[in-house]
Amino acid sequence: MNGHVKNMHFQQLLERAATILCFLLLVFVDSTKTVAAARNQGCSHDLHQTLKLTRLVHKDTGDLIKQYKASQGEMAELLCKASVSGIPDPNISGLEPSEKTASMYAQLQAFAPHLRRVYEQQTDLQPPKSPLLNLLNMVINRTGMLTRRINNFYHKVFPNLPLPEPAGESTTLPPPQNIFQQKVYGCVVLTTYKKLLTNMSKNMRTLRSKVCRKAPASEFNLF
Repeated sequence: MNGHVKNMHFQQLLERAATILCFLLLVFVDSTKTVAAARNQGCSHDLHQTLKLTRLVHKDTGDLIKQYKASQGEMAELLCKASVSGIPDPNISGLEPSEKTASMYAQLQAFAPHLRRVYEQQTDLQPPKSPLLNLLNMVINRTGMLTRRINNFYHKVFPNLPLPEPAGESTTLPPPQNIFQQKVYGCVVLTTYKKLLTNMSKNMRTLRSKVCRKAPASEFNLF
């Protein structure tokens, strides 16, 4: 009889232990899901804000191109259709999400000195309070903000992958140009830069599905 009682107590202890173990497993799984959901939400928010800023710079660059053409006089439309060597590629390279993000960062860095060169050239060609100079300065500043945001996003989402820094020789600015060459160069730089921003927005949507899997699709219907 005593043996039977002992077996009953032992069985009850096993059942209690199993219940406690199941409870702990449920708590662990739930906390893991909570952490994962928080990470996905943070990733979604960061990418959403980056895409919003990309959209803003894209719009600003479109306004800038219109103002640029208006300020260049006759044949302004033809200026942007000319071929200029040494302008960075507007396409995004890479297959993996980390590679595409790194490419966006590198291309923004490559365009930055060209945008500054256009500003310097137009400073000599435009009156001091020209709307064109104001728009150029705004696009340059917001491009810097976008570059930093993508840098931060990369390090947050891919913490174990160093972000490749572009080589110092990768950006080659043009030699001294005459006025007509400066007008052509400026228009081609701006129109090509706008293409880069368009390509970036498309790639960010792809990143959402591959990196931020819990992000609501409605957040990315920006273009």
